[in-house]
Amino acid sequence: MNNICKNASLILMLFVCCAFGACKKEKEQANNNSFLPMQIGNLWYHNNENFTEITDTLRLNNKLFYKFYSLIGGDAEAISYLRIDEQNRLIESYPSAPAKSYLKADFNAKVGDKFFTTGAKDVNDNEVTVVQKTDSEMVFSFDIVYQENLKGHPYQVKYVKGVGFSGNWKKLIINGVVTQK
Repeated sequence: MNNICKNASLILMLFVCCAFGACKKEKEQANNNSFLPMQIGNLWYHNNENFTEITDTLRLNNKLFYKFYSLIGGDAEAISYLRIDEQNRLIESYPSAPAKSYLKADFNAKVGDKFFTTGAKDVNDNEVTVVQKTDSEMVFSFDIVYQENLKGHPYQVKYVKGVGFSGNWKKLIINGVVTQK
């Protein structure tokens, strides 16, 4: 009888663990309201030579970052480690310098709000301005103010809620949902 109780307890514990695991997975996948949904397998695909995919996760200073792998022009690669923090800000960091972080976007900011990516007032520091915000889109303008040749020539980055990076994508995979054009 004692073995039956132990087996029943073990089965109950496994069931509870599976149930909580399923809830956690569901919660992780339910970030479609984010301006940049993050899940391994998310893909922004233009063609075989131009795409970005979330391929892995990594902990830096006990914070979970997602690894974004990009192929650009078929021969240039870029890897970024991104996370959205508790204040709904997009943060970038790297394993080679885990103590440094870059503020890439503040999704709670309002049109006209400004912030700096590092605050270090060096060549890596950009002045960022929110130039557009609706319920479904947000546009940030980056001005590299501490580089004389680039200052005053800002570039923009647009995020679309539930999609992430704006673009004319041929294929999108967001949280397991495939969309093709």
